[in-house]
Amino acid sequence: QVQLVESGGGLVEAGGSLRLSCKASGKIFSIHDMGWYRQAPGKQRELVASITSGGSTSYADSVKGRFTISRDNAKNTVYLQMNSLKPEDSAVYYCNTKAVVTMILGVMDYWGEGTLVTVSS
Repeated sequence: QVQLVESGGGLVEAGGSLRLSCKASGKIFSIHDMGWYRQAPGKQRELVASITSGGSTSYADSVKGRFTISRDNAKNTVYLQMNSLKPEDSAVYYCNTKAVVTMILGVMDYWGEGTLVTVSS
C-alpha cells in the first residue's frame, strides 16, 4: 500500500501564498504521475495540477500562472506552490499519485486525506 501525507494547508488572505507538500511512503515499486486535486463545498473534485515522473506539468486554466507543481523523486514528494491566492481557491486539496506496488497490481491510484485551504477576502 501507499500512504500519502499532505501538509501546508491553512488560512491565508487573498493575494497571499501557501505551499502544499505531499510525501508518499510504503512498499512502493515505482511512482508515475503525481498531482493535486481540490474539492470545494458543493462542487465536484477537480484536477488542479499534475506532474509526470519526467517533470512534465499540466495545470487547470484557473490556476495557470499562479500555481506551480514540482516534485522530488528521491523523496517521493510533490509540492504545490500557490501564489496570488483568491477566495475561489478555497477548498480541500487532495494529493494523488499513480504508483506501482507490485507488478501484478500494476498502476493504481492513491489518495491523501486532504488538507484544507481557506482564502479570506
